[in-house]
Amino acid sequence: MLPGVGFSELLVLALAALIIVGPKDLPLMMRKVGQMVGKGRAMAREFQAAFEDIARQSELEELRKEIEDLKRTNMMTEAEADLANMEGEINSAVMKKTMAEEKAAAQKAKETKADKPAAETAEATAEPASSEASAPKSKDDAA
Repeated sequence: MLPGVGFSELLVLALAALIIVGPKDLPLMMRKVGQMVGKGRAMAREFQAAFEDIARQSELEELRKEIEDLKRTNMMTEAEADLANMEGEINSAVMKKTMAEEKAAAQKAKETKADKPAAETAEATAEPASSEASAPKSKDDAA
């Protein structure tokens, strides 16, 4: 009930109201007081509900902002993951191409090395024969 007002104080107030207003008008007055108290409580409930609505709306706005931030963050994470995947694919493609080029170069080098000793052997055997059969360089050598 009211703070600082006990049962004895209420009994004194009721007795004063009975004496001042009179027994005939007391029920009518109590009804009007009850209606006024009910209207006051209804207004207080509306006021409290309005504040709760404002609080809910501000919470909803904060939640919306958080959701938007999460969406942006999620989009950024997805974009980063996509870029990482594309980078990996490109790197693997470049590495495959480089490996293929290195293999081709190694194969060509092997073929060149295999052809080179045969050519050197042919040149080595051809050199002494050609030096013997070559023309003399000076007039004294010709005689």
